[in-house]
Amino acid sequence: MAKHKTNTWTLWSEDEVKLLKKLFPKGKAKQVSDQIGRPLTAVRQKAYGMGLETKQFRPWSDYEIKLLKENYLKKNWKELADILGRSYTGIIKKAYIIGLKKGKRYPSWKKREDMFLKKFYRHINVIDIAKRIGRSVPAVRSRAHLLGLTTPYLVWSKKELNLIRKYYPSQTAQQLADKIGRSVGAVRLKIVKLGLKKRKQKT
Repeated sequence: MAKHKTNTWTLWSEDEVKLLKKLFPKGKAKQVSDQIGRPLTAVRQKAYGMGLETKQFRPWSDYEIKLLKENYLKKNWKELADILGRSYTGIIKKAYIIGLKKGKRYPSWKKREDMFLKKFYRHINVIDIAKRIGRSVPAVRSRAHLLGLTTPYLVWSKKELNLIRKYYPSQTAQQLADKIGRSVGAVRLKIVKLGLKKRKQKT
């Protein structure tokens, strides 16, 4: 497959996605990056967005931990992912382990982020917007509210329904709402309609 110059915002072709599905689970993210000409960070973020996982564990180096500590309060999730070449979840988990907290010092919103939010908030699921701009789902909702944006009723996707079925037995409606990008009320109503019930804890 020929290399080509591109960036994280360019749509992935069908061949690129197939290659990612084939090689990423085997721990060959770098090979994917080299073959399709995309940054390694873009490859990892695309895999994360598709729910792909790799069995290969990549330990954090002292240098990576230093970068994380220096930039955690200054950068948003996407910027941290670009700097470290790791997924959002990997960064969040490591930050929690070493005791880093965002607290109230959130990076200020940039003009391009607001423009993106205004353009797509009514057309794209909140969780997808959050991934694209590197913000948390609650942060996106809060900013949209400040900008006076509202979102219409969106048909539930198969992916969203599968996530509810998979995680509801062990997670709360609030946790699911944050994961999916829906309101807590909408998630609770969907849980009832699906007839899902919590697992009984063994005594």
